[in-house]
Amino acid sequence: MTLPGITPYDGKTLPQSKAVSATNVHEARTALGNRLRELRQLAGQTGKQLAESLSWQPSKVSKIENGKQTPSAEDIKDWTRITNSTSQATALLASLRTLETQHAEWQRILKGGIRPRQNALAELDQKTRLFRVFEATVIPGLLQTSEYARARFAESIRVFKLANDINEAVEARLKRQDIFYRSDKRFHFVLTEAALRFRLCSPEVMLGQLDRLMSLSALPNVKLGIIGFETQYTASPWHGFWLYDDDKVLVETFSAGLNLAQPQEIALYATVFEELASVASYGRSARGIINRVIADLSPDDAEA
Repeated sequence: MTLPGITPYDGKTLPQSKAVSATNVHEARTALGNRLRELRQLAGQTGKQLAESLSWQPSKVSKIENGKQTPSAEDIKDWTRITNSTSQATALLASLRTLETQHAEWQRILKGGIRPRQNALAELDQKTRLFRVFEATVIPGLLQTSEYARARFAESIRVFKLANDINEAVEARLKRQDIFYRSDKRFHFVLTEAALRFRLCSPEVMLGQLDRLMSLSALPNVKLGIIGFETQYTASPWHGFWLYDDDKVLVETFSAGLNLAQPQEIALYATVFEELASVASYGRSARGIINRVIADLSPDDAEA
């Protein structure tokens, strides 16, 4: 099966769509909008008439029907009531819950604070045996020091205007790292050199983080690859993603977390991961890149 807007993978070239990760979400939202349009049309109402009956702006009806806006549960209940189709409400609400699971907006996920999100990820960690992680801009959460994690959480609290539970969130993230010492878990991380160099925290904090990478890379069940700046890519590093066994892909955007579980999506991300992993440096070469970044960040003692 070929996803819409994606070039079939032929073993030589990779799919070229930047929107691959959102395909299922868009399709689900569009399908829900189409069904709501059908109910309106069967009721003999125009979009303007429906909007007036519900005291909505006409543009809201158009956006929902065209898959540009996700309706709320109350929107669906009101829609089916006005179109005399309340018998359809249960099925439509089930479709909405599926869509919300795929596209989980941060404002909703984090409304209770950051720690509950870490606890939810910890539950997923316990179920997973093989972790395949690619990050182009940040150090993955499981590899973070407390200071680096604190900087990342502080950004989330500031941007999303969240309640400040940063101490509890850092504690929960570090607790998740106990999983590294379980022999039944395997980890394969691939990072770009840019992720080691972006100034997302102070140089002192980043130096501690780079030292932590060195230590964790020595664990027998951890494989750490670094893609240096000089490397020729075979797959574009559009965004970071986490593969949990062959069951789920998690993609985080500025506004939401995408939870992808369709077999064709998982297979696609597995292919992309293998392409990225194949050009990464490992072992001594990876440590050489990390040491190069450490040298660039460290004060020049010779001139002190």
